Amino acid sequence: MMRLSKLTDYAVVMMVQMGQSPGRVFSAAQIAEETGVPAPTVAKLLKELARGGLMKSIRGVNGGYVIERAPDGISVAEVVEALEGPIALTACVDGADDNCTVESLCGMRGNWNKVNSAIRTALEGVTLADMALQPMTFPAPGELAREERV
Repeated sequence: MMRLSKLTDYAVVMMVQMGQSPGRVFSAAQIAEETGVPAPTVAKLLKELARGGLMKSIRGVNGGYVIERAPDGISVAEVVEALEGPIALTACVDGADDNCTVESLCGMRGNWNKVNSAIRTALEGVTLADMALQPMTFPAPGELAREERV
């Protein structure tokens, strides 16, 4: 199973929350309170997101963090890359620093880039604004069966 880290999930939650009030300066404590993400985790993620160019740190008494762009201008791919590095299912990706011990013999060499590119494209197509939309709700399987009988 491919799974993003819990930290990346938290980062998306935080950024969606911040995106609801563009231009507002947030303290780490405010973000923790509004999202339920633990304060030490918020502080760590804010630094990473600022380093990745998705947040701006503001110093001073009224300082904190502000989201750099509108939510519809930040893709989920950018958040993932800011926290986890290049989007890839395997270490077999162009430009990877990892050296594979069987790279010279591998028949799949380079082919994983197609898969990695498809995943990256899909994540680039989803913005923080999309993530802020209320999820669609579907009836439970049992409810659907009861509706058909009526």
